[in-house]
Amino acid sequence: MTVIDALPPGLAGPSAPTTVHLSGEIDIFSSGALREQLLNTLDHSTSLLVLDLSEVTFCDASGLAVMIGVQHRARVQGITVVLTAPRPFMSRLLHLTGLGRSLPVLEDNRQVPPALWGFRAARRGRRLL
Repeated sequence: MTVIDALPPGLAGPSAPTTVHLSGEIDIFSSGALREQLLNTLDHSTSLLVLDLSEVTFCDASGLAVMIGVQHRARVQGITVVLTAPRPFMSRLLHLTGLGRSLPVLEDNRQVPPALWGFRAARRGRRLL
């Protein structure tokens, strides 16, 4: 498992999403390190964290648990997490587990639509009520 930040934490402008490119296998052996890296990234993220899954070759339940945990922590901090460019096996996994309903999943990693910036505000508004 490899994590490559598009920009070093804190250097992206406030209007640019923080993008993290994941590659390799996300499994029980790598999920702990991934969790630590993503939680650290959250501390320096803009209000949108994009996880590019285009190079992920395998993901097990522990990898999905990392994504769920990061999403929960991100919500508390007012950050939206978006998954992009999953390979076909990953798309099926997200669909079968229902994770695709709670996390926005985009098939293309080239551009995150501006509407997702409002996705965070809508969720935050519901939490405050």
